[in-house]
Amino acid sequence: MKQYGKALLARRESKHVEFKDGFDPTLPGAWCEVIKDIVAIANSGGGFIVFGLNSKGVPTGNPVADILAIDPAKVTDKVHSYTEVQFSDFEIRETMKAKKSLAVLEIGAARVPIVFTSPGTYAVEGGRQKTAFGKGTVYFRHGAKSEPATSADLGAVIDRRLAEVRREWIGGVRKVIEAPEGSRVALLPPEVRASVAPGATPIRIVNGPNADVFRLVDIDETHPYRQKELISEVHKRLPKDTVFNSFDVQVLRKVFPILETEVFSHQLRFASRQYTQSAVDWIVEQVTKDSEFLAKARAKYRVTGT
Repeated sequence: MKQYGKALLARRESKHVEFKDGFDPTLPGAWCEVIKDIVAIANSGGGFIVFGLNSKGVPTGNPVADILAIDPAKVTDKVHSYTEVQFSDFEIRETMKAKKSLAVLEIGAARVPIVFTSPGTYAVEGGRQKTAFGKGTVYFRHGAKSEPATSADLGAVIDRRLAEVRREWIGGVRKVIEAPEGSRVALLPPEVRASVAPGATPIRIVNGPNADVFRLVDIDETHPYRQKELISEVHKRLPKDTVFNSFDVQVLRKVFPILETEVFSHQLRFASRQYTQSAVDWIVEQVTKDSEFLAKARAKYRVTGT
């Protein structure tokens, strides 16, 4: 994903940046409008929604704690309820501007345009109904607005995907060219990877008796905890008054990149990140050794933005 520094410096909204002065997660209408922007930004190649800024990029001071407390899985579920797509390529994080707290929703690019399969209709004052988006529509960003797609938008998606495929091909060719003399090329499905997991299924891809063994890994067994389950497992082993939520998971991943290694977690291509028992043990161990561990991590995250 792109770095959000430029989004904070922006003085107006754009194709990849949307400002919102606030967001009330209890209001259906607020969700419809945010989901429209999430989908439009994803379809346009990714970008950011920054909560706590007015239309000129100036901090409003409105509280963002409720936004930061939202479980990312809930956002995925909300998008799915209107699109039937399990989109999870996003992160919610806290940052500061002019000494005011902001919430940044960083959104990745959709590989295939996301289509709304249900209308985003909600009630407004006076008993009237407002529709944020209609069934069967595809939204993109046009400047500072999220609007129905044009032919140019769909063409841009095709061009972007072709560029990605071209880069993948060139990368593959480069690996072959740079391989040591005598190397062999083996075509493996993406789910096959080297592993020492005891429950993995061994396969041999060459006939040589001394060949390396490759194993088919079941991520649900090696990395059984999604974020919500990770939080639950950590809470089971820490004092009841310990505060540990989805924001803390995001903080620890950024402050301690070790949590994004395969030993501790795995990012599935079309689903949310999953964690190992080692991740649970590591977090519990750090908090047990230092009761201020989480507070220090939050403070470092707010200061460095990493």
